[in-house]
Amino acid sequence: MAKKQKTNIKTLLTFLIPSLIGLLLFMTPISYQDAITIPIAIVSKGLQSLLGDALTGIVTFIVVITAIATLICKLLKPNVLKQHHFINALLNVNPMWAIVRIIGAVFIVLTYMGIGPEAIRSGNTGALVLNDLLPVLFCVFIFAGMLLPLLLNFGLLELFGTLLTKIMRPVFNLPGRSAIDCMASWLGDGSVGILMTSKQYEARLYTQREAAVIGTTFSAVSITFSLVVISQVKLEHLFAPFYLTVCLAGIVAAVIVPKLPPLSWKKDHYIDDTPRHPDDEVVPHGKGVFAWSFEQAMAKAAHAQGVSHTLKDGLKNVIDMVFGVLPVVMAIGTIALMIAEYTPLFDYLGMPFIPLLELLQIPDAGEASKTIMVGFADMFIPSILASSIESDMTRFIIAALSVTQLIYMSEVGALLIGSKIPVNIVELFVVFILRTLVTLPVIAGVAHLIF
Repeated sequence: MAKKQKTNIKTLLTFLIPSLIGLLLFMTPISYQDAITIPIAIVSKGLQSLLGDALTGIVTFIVVITAIATLICKLLKPNVLKQHHFINALLNVNPMWAIVRIIGAVFIVLTYMGIGPEAIRSGNTGALVLNDLLPVLFCVFIFAGMLLPLLLNFGLLELFGTLLTKIMRPVFNLPGRSAIDCMASWLGDGSVGILMTSKQYEARLYTQREAAVIGTTFSAVSITFSLVVISQVKLEHLFAPFYLTVCLAGIVAAVIVPKLPPLSWKKDHYIDDTPRHPDDEVVPHGKGVFAWSFEQAMAKAAHAQGVSHTLKDGLKNVIDMVFGVLPVVMAIGTIALMIAEYTPLFDYLGMPFIPLLELLQIPDAGEASKTIMVGFADMFIPSILASSIESDMTRFIIAALSVTQLIYMSEVGALLIGSKIPVNIVELFVVFILRTLVTLPVIAGVAHLIF
C-alpha cells in the first residue's frame, strides 16, 4: 500500500511542481542586464529598486527592534517566550549574541543619523555595511527565505542528493545534496547557499562537520560579483581565464582545506549530537541509483504538507534570517572594516606573505602583501587597493585570490557566525589563512601561464 502511495499521480505532481518552480528560481542561469544571474537575484534586485532609499530606514528599524526585543527578553523573561518556541529561539539568545545585537543597533543608529565617531559611520565602514550590504541581504532573505521550502520540502534534494553522492562523497566527503547549495551560490548569491546549508543542518540533514565544510567551502562567489571584481582591477578582457582560475583554485581548496584542522576536527554528529547514519546514502542491493533516488524523492513528497505549511515555513525562514542575521552583519562587518581602515593590523599580518610572493615570482610583492589579509574584512577591499598596482599579473592574482579566500567578515563570515552553522570567528580566520595558502600557488601558477 505504501509503495502505491509513493508513485501515485498526486505524489508525483507534489514532487514535480514545487521542485521545478524551485529549480527555475534558484538554479536557472539567465542573462539579465549583460550579466549571468538567477531569477531569485533579479526579483531581489527589483524589490531593492522598488523600495530605494527607504531600505536603509527599514533595516535600521529591524536591527534596533531586534536589539530592544532581545534586551526585554533577557531582562524581563516574559511568559510569551515559554509559549512560543520560535520566538524564544529568535530572541532569547546567549549573552554574547545579545551584546552583538546591541552593538549592531548602536552602530546602525549612529550611521543612519550621521552622528558620533567618523570611524564608525564613514563611507568605508558603517555606511558601507548599511547602504551597500544590508539592503541587498534584506531583499535576498525575503525571497530566498520565503521560496526555499520549494527546494527543501518536496523531494528535490533527496533526488539530487542520492544521484550526486557518487561524486560529492568520494571527492569532498560530503552528501550529494551539498552540490545544490554550491550551485545556488555559484549562480546566484553566497548568502543563499549559507541559508540553505543552515536550514538543512537544523533539519538534521547535515552533520556539524558537513555544515561547517559546506558553509566555508561551497558558499562560492557568484559569477556576477566575480565580474565586478575583475572590472575593478581593469582586466575585464580576461574574465574567462580569470573565472576558470577561480574555479580551479576553489576546487583544490575544497579538496584540501576540509582535511585540515579546524574543519577536520568537527564531529560527524547532527545538531542534536547524535552520530551520522552512514547507511543514509547507501543504495540498496539490486536497485539502480536513479530508481532509488526517485523513490527517496517520492517518499519525501508523499509526506509533504500543504501550501499553508510551506508559506509558514518560508515566513519563519525570513524572520529568522532578517532579525537574526542583519544585526550580526552590521556589528561584525563594521568592526572588521574599522580595523581594516583605521589600523595597520592587516598590513602587519600580510608581511609574512612577502617571502612566499617573492618565491612565486609575483611582481610588486611588498604592495601585494598589504592586500592579502584585508580580504578577511571585506572581499572587495583587496581589488580596490590592487587597482593602483602597475603589474597586470599582480592585479590578476590579487583579484582571483580575494574571490577564492571566500571568508570575509562584512558578509559571508558574519552570516556564518549569525547562522546555526557550528563555526566561530577564530576558526573562520584559520580557514581564511588556509584557503589563502592553498589557492595562492594555484592562482600564481595559472597567472604565469597567462602573462
